[in-house]
Amino acid sequence: MNILLWRYFAFFTVILIAVVSLVCYGVLSNAYSAQAKNHITSIGNNLTAFVDGKVNMPEQDVIRIMNGYAISEGIEAFLVSFDGEAYIATAETPSDWESVVGDMCSRVNGWTDKRAVIYHDGNMLNYASCVVFNRQQYYLFVRYPLSIIVSSVRSMQIYIIVIAAVAIVISFVISYLLAQRISRPIKNMSGTAARMAEGDYSVKFASAEYQEIAQLSDTLNYAKDEMKKSEEFQKELLANVSHDLRTPLTMIKAYASMIEEISGNDPVKRSQHLKVIIDEADRLTGLVNDILNASKVSAGLSELNKKVFNLTEFTYSIMNKFDYLQQTADYKFYVDIDADMYTLADEEKIGQVIYNLISNAVNYTGDDKSVYVSLKYVPEENRIRFAVRDTGKGISEEERSHIWDRYYRSKDTHNRPVKGTGLGLNIVKIILQAHSFDFGVRSEEGKGSIFYVDFPEVSSRPDEV
Repeated sequence: MNILLWRYFAFFTVILIAVVSLVCYGVLSNAYSAQAKNHITSIGNNLTAFVDGKVNMPEQDVIRIMNGYAISEGIEAFLVSFDGEAYIATAETPSDWESVVGDMCSRVNGWTDKRAVIYHDGNMLNYASCVVFNRQQYYLFVRYPLSIIVSSVRSMQIYIIVIAAVAIVISFVISYLLAQRISRPIKNMSGTAARMAEGDYSVKFASAEYQEIAQLSDTLNYAKDEMKKSEEFQKELLANVSHDLRTPLTMIKAYASMIEEISGNDPVKRSQHLKVIIDEADRLTGLVNDILNASKVSAGLSELNKKVFNLTEFTYSIMNKFDYLQQTADYKFYVDIDADMYTLADEEKIGQVIYNLISNAVNYTGDDKSVYVSLKYVPEENRIRFAVRDTGKGISEEERSHIWDRYYRSKDTHNRPVKGTGLGLNIVKIILQAHSFDFGVRSEEGKGSIFYVDFPEVSSRPDEV
């Protein structure tokens, strides 16, 4: 990763410096050309103003002024007659003077008072104007060697290349250091993640100065905490299930031995002992079903089969399953259910929800063994609210955020005929979220808890949808 980041940074820097260098080179070349043109124009205009229209001016004065410009500005100046002769000159005429003059005349395109032109001629920048000196018509011809511009541009080009090379070297170093700095927190996270994968949940993903990496660090810390909770919950589940399975298995074996050795010929005792075996077998079945249902529902192996059904009658049918607790364990169920209310949902899965919520209330209700079940229509919201209230110790605010988690069971001890695996409320949560139904819990420590579910109210016959 370091090398990859370094390559990207270095490549980007080289391209950027190359583009900037080319732009600077082009801008400077144009700037020098424009400056040279303005320069020769200024010189030519000054000389024209000095010569043009002068009468009886000594030629020495003109030569002195022209030579001054030639020495200070590096130009060549000529006062050219119509026959091509250099009447006054600051330098020797070149060997191709005739072609130079011919080109100048064609550029000027006939003598006209005050006319001036500027043009390139090979390696020279030329200025030509029409002047009248001592009552004679001449061409004022000024030449400026472009080699000066080329030399200046070449020097600047060398400077740009040197600066670009130094900048590239510096950028390579900076890009390497920057790549190291960016990748360091990612490498640290990778090492921390490897330790976490080995089961060390005490690790902590360090934050970083970059917002995205800091967010990733926070997310990984959250995932680590959740994985730690899940592992703790699973360990607790194994302990709970092991304990809950051991007891009924021991009871079944003990009472089967008693039937074999003691009560086999006594119909009354044999029936009592068989009843215990059947009850314990039912309890084992419930434990296994809880585990299978949680896995099946959370894995999404079963789709929702929604239909309209009578929620009132359905709730009563589930309540009947708890009659044995009233008869054998002195439980009291207080029911407040409105008549003939219909809803649209998966009937089988909603049955799991209602049964699990009532079972949870049975496990955690107070010493009065009272459970309150209500199913009421809320007309202003067009919904049906199912609620189960117990009279137990309530749920602390700390535990309230965990009760819907898989494998979670309250740390408060309870001694109820219906044992939980810590999966019941998680199953409730998964099913209701799949239905998009509102649900929740209200609880106050010392005053019990109320679990509720809001069903949509449907005014129709229970036909398949």
